[in-house]
Amino acid sequence: MRMYDLIMKKRNGQSLSEEEIRFMITHYTKGEIPDYQMSAMMMAIYFQGMNEEETLALTMAMAHSGDMLDLSEIHGIKVDKHSTGGVGDKTSLALTPMVAALGVPVAKMSGRGLGHTGGTIDKLESFTGFSTEISEETFKRNVNEIGIAIMGQTADLAPADKKLYALRDVTATVDNMSLIASSIMSKKLAAGADAIVLDVKTGSGAFMKKEEDSFGLAKEMVKIGNGAGRKTTAVISDMDQPLGFAVGNALEVKEAIDTLNGNGPEDFVELCLTLGSQMVYLAGKASSPEEAREKLQEVIDNKSALHKLADFIEAQGGDKELVFHPEHLPKASIVEEIEAPQNGYVSHIACDEIGICSLILGGGRETKESEIDLSVGLVLHKKVGDQVRQGESLATIHANDKEKLQTAKERFLMAYQFSDVPVTKEKLIKGIVTN
Repeated sequence: MRMYDLIMKKRNGQSLSEEEIRFMITHYTKGEIPDYQMSAMMMAIYFQGMNEEETLALTMAMAHSGDMLDLSEIHGIKVDKHSTGGVGDKTSLALTPMVAALGVPVAKMSGRGLGHTGGTIDKLESFTGFSTEISEETFKRNVNEIGIAIMGQTADLAPADKKLYALRDVTATVDNMSLIASSIMSKKLAAGADAIVLDVKTGSGAFMKKEEDSFGLAKEMVKIGNGAGRKTTAVISDMDQPLGFAVGNALEVKEAIDTLNGNGPEDFVELCLTLGSQMVYLAGKASSPEEAREKLQEVIDNKSALHKLADFIEAQGGDKELVFHPEHLPKASIVEEIEAPQNGYVSHIACDEIGICSLILGGGRETKESEIDLSVGLVLHKKVGDQVRQGESLATIHANDKEKLQTAKERFLMAYQFSDVPVTKEKLIKGIVTN
């Protein structure tokens, strides 16, 4: 088998067999197929596309290119959740203890943030002493004993995806539905869950800006998951404005804790209940998503989800008292209000710009080596559809550097648009894809 022949075959619009795709991925991962040939293949796929069978074969080949996490020692149906990322997306912090409190084992691998979207691990490190650098044995034991564990992604998890993504990034071949879906799902399948719930974001703060593209990606990933023998569901949710009110690591942790205390922002609570109900239902802990939703509300009301978060933080070296006293989480030295420049209604928020404001303050990474300031960020007070008066606070900004604060403040005000007439609020949940 020669890579040259496979490139020509795909260039001419023919389908590649499972064996051919496996050959290509295996030998590229080993360094036996040069970048220039794989670049040509990626461009051929970009223009000719891949069918359902090819996309599944590519995903499985990438998933099997490194370690496949074996979670068989963990009791029960393991359900993983993945978000395509967004601004203020602290969902895992509140959702995983809610689900674990109902006896659904949560064995999750998470990453750090790069750019303006924060990573779950960065946010969790707001808890003094917390670490995701735990052994596989500790990871599995914690899930069996506590119901929840989160560890950093290993370098050997789907290494083909890491190599391929770096290549696609510099050859203008990122934006292909099959390649995006296989990249995400290869890591999810390698992480060993029995069922997967996907949160596919859509809007100005999402990877997929258009709703039809988000639904297309959701359908593609659900097909892959089900084709690989994992029960898979996707929820399409709005990211045309930040999720909840808080943007910034420790501020988002505090908002997640508020949510587990029953005081969360309406949109954030709704997303946690929607995703959680699918997870609990797929795990067989409820006869319907509706019943699962009621049970999730109960674990918020009786505080068992809050205590589950505390147990999880303590088990991974963190100070669990911060769960009950979030006022002691990292704090910025400068706190200022950003005032509305006019009367009216908030008509639009450039969501990714709000993320960039947090990045400017130090709450995100420009490069992988950047140090994150856990204490900085913003707390919004007005969102799309809200009425506002001139001089009223649009947001509170938390900073440790006056120059950065000024730059972020100016950028923040440019991200907001106003209308003289009332504005309709967008629906948070756009749809659910199950097969």
